[in-house]
Amino acid sequence: MKIMENYSLKSLNTFGLKVDAKYFAVVASLDEIKQAGKFADKKAVSLMVLGGGSNVLFRGDFPGLIVRNNLKGISVIDETDDYVFVKVMGGEVWDDFVSFCVGKGWGGVENLSLIPGSVGASPIQNIGAYGVELKDGFFELEAWFWKTSEMKIFSKNECEFGYRSSIFKKKLKGEVIITSVTIRLDKNPRLKTGYGAIKNELEGIINREIGVRDVRNVIINIRRSKLPDPVELGNAGSFFKNPVVSSAKISKLKTEFPEIVSYQQADGSYKLAAGWLIDKCGWKGKRAGDAGVHTEQALVLVNYGEATGNDILNLAKEIQKSVFEKFGVKLNMEVNVV
Repeated sequence: MKIMENYSLKSLNTFGLKVDAKYFAVVASLDEIKQAGKFADKKAVSLMVLGGGSNVLFRGDFPGLIVRNNLKGISVIDETDDYVFVKVMGGEVWDDFVSFCVGKGWGGVENLSLIPGSVGASPIQNIGAYGVELKDGFFELEAWFWKTSEMKIFSKNECEFGYRSSIFKKKLKGEVIITSVTIRLDKNPRLKTGYGAIKNELEGIINREIGVRDVRNVIINIRRSKLPDPVELGNAGSFFKNPVVSSAKISKLKTEFPEIVSYQQADGSYKLAAGWLIDKCGWKGKRAGDAGVHTEQALVLVNYGEATGNDILNLAKEIQKSVFEKFGVKLNMEVNVV
């Protein structure tokens, strides 16, 4: 394993921020993971695992060791009449895994198409889109603890999944590297096409049964039409979580804002569309220097070229302030600020 010093992370974070890591290493085996942990201990520096760099905002250079997860492999480990259990190594690209499953005709992850990042990062965030979250088909994962040098298997309950959250984003933040994730997939897919945009697109398909590939293609088209390509314009996708409010709060909001976009949850609470709230505060298309809000999707903050992490963070805080002042709703950031 090669340790590189003062390594540029510009191409390894989707905001395209010009930051460096004091130390950088790519790990492709458990042995190299162990070596990285020992190196960080020896140098007495902090250690951070970087997947696809699609959900992180660096405020400046990283003073410790950045580890890039490059563990590869996809394998079927169990199968029943109805399900197939697929183990995916943490360094695989998430959307490559989705493409693999769709190619096999297995259902469960097609709604999560084109979400950027690595498989190892997906449980941390409990990634989700269009009515599906990672936890829905999750079976178990393996994680290596840096401090104790031990591998542990986590069940779904042990991961403590929540809305864009997990135990790895809270109690165990920075303590592990997720080496593999096992997903349970349906051999007889039960498609989730209730979201309006998906339903409308699929209505054009007639004279044949709709399958997982159709759903994947529609979602790819929708995402590409709404979200900027990080290669062309630096961004991390959705910057804020959709806030959840009580039934009493939504009733009050609807009195003043009858057109507010909300979705009732199973527990009786309501999820609000953060992008709508931000748009109604007049932020869509606004910019402060090279930090800005996307012209088509107010939920996405962008780097027009020379913005720093602090520039983007300051803009985010201004947005949070204005949304709270107008609606009395707190917006929480989805990205990991480092």
